[in-house]
Amino acid sequence: MTTVANYDQWLNDPVLARGLGYPTGVFDLLNDNIDVPTVPNPPAQPSELIYYWRPQFSTDLSVAPIFWGSHYANINQFNTVLLGIEQATGGTTSQIKSLKAEALLGRALEYFYLVNEYGNAYDSAKAATDLAVPFVTSNDVSQTLPPRSTIADIYNQIIADVTAAIPDLPLDNSSNKFRGSVAAGYSVLARIYFYARNYTDAQKNALLALQHTTASMLDLNGTLPTTSLLGTQQDAIYARLVLGNMTASLNFMRSFASNDLRVKRFYVSSDGYAFTKRGATMFQPSSATPGLQNTNTGTSVQEMKLIIAECAARSNDLPTALQQLDGVRKNRYASASYQPYQSNNRDSVLQQVLLERNHELPYSGLRWFDMRRLDKENRMDTVYRYDALGNIIATLPPHGDRYTLQIPVQELRFNPGMPQNN
Repeated sequence: MTTVANYDQWLNDPVLARGLGYPTGVFDLLNDNIDVPTVPNPPAQPSELIYYWRPQFSTDLSVAPIFWGSHYANINQFNTVLLGIEQATGGTTSQIKSLKAEALLGRALEYFYLVNEYGNAYDSAKAATDLAVPFVTSNDVSQTLPPRSTIADIYNQIIADVTAAIPDLPLDNSSNKFRGSVAAGYSVLARIYFYARNYTDAQKNALLALQHTTASMLDLNGTLPTTSLLGTQQDAIYARLVLGNMTASLNFMRSFASNDLRVKRFYVSSDGYAFTKRGATMFQPSSATPGLQNTNTGTSVQEMKLIIAECAARSNDLPTALQQLDGVRKNRYASASYQPYQSNNRDSVLQQVLLERNHELPYSGLRWFDMRRLDKENRMDTVYRYDALGNIIATLPPHGDRYTLQIPVQELRFNPGMPQNN
């Protein structure tokens, strides 16, 4: 590539638009709101091994490791822009800065995923010593991989990169939300701080994201999209695409209110939505509402509202928490019977926000990270997997070591000195 236009097209690669666990969001098989009674025992396929929380999801040394491989492949593409854009011809200084900023933002999102998959859940007392992943800045795959950085180093680097990028990002990405924007930058910062449990800065950046975006929530009471193009979907801020296709657990489906429109807009049920038969209810928007078939694992208006709500609840700013919570719920419940949630009890409001977060973002690649974050606060019970007869076939206990993914064996083959997670 030699021209600025070449690099601009490079950032339009459809591969970079793929969400976590593309194509069907298999990363969400780690979640506690999943129940697949037909899963084989013992597991063999990668998706089955993920569902069982097995240490390795594939031992085939000839294939790229799932999750790890796709993140680093995307990072390689963003690094190609960062390393070459300033020598490109045919563009203005402003265009060059803008494309560099987009590459920094895209790379930061990939490292956010990596540090939260292969590093322990963020703990300010341990982040400076807990190992995360190698921070690669080269696009030369023949170069020696750097050692694993600490969690603190990764977080500090991606926060610095996004902060540096924001002044040069485009003001509007509404024509293609797979590309960066100022609002996208703030939204990624909000997510990063949120999972570092820095709730003050998470709330601040979520507010800035909403202030700088033209995106708005979809009202499920109103007219729904007739096109499934996620790149222009109304509520997306920084889009990443997967096709929703998950088997929901009975307990999860029973936690929805009867007037919650999300149930029939996003789920299909072979037991008439009675939620009495395991495996009968699927999160499958393509069948329920074709215009919503693509699930966004990137950032959205509703994610920002829920970040603000949770952060406010944690700081006992209940009016703000309830306002943001209502801003989500009024678009999700049947308007004729909708009642805003009200409480003056901090813990009750926080619990309601956490429930709403799980209802709104159940299969968007975030629930596993929420489980890890909440486990640090002793808010996670033991999670079980069951066979078709109800026998326990896998267990994820609180504070279990499976909350951190192991470094893939494919990577260790080429880097045998890399420390493995416990």
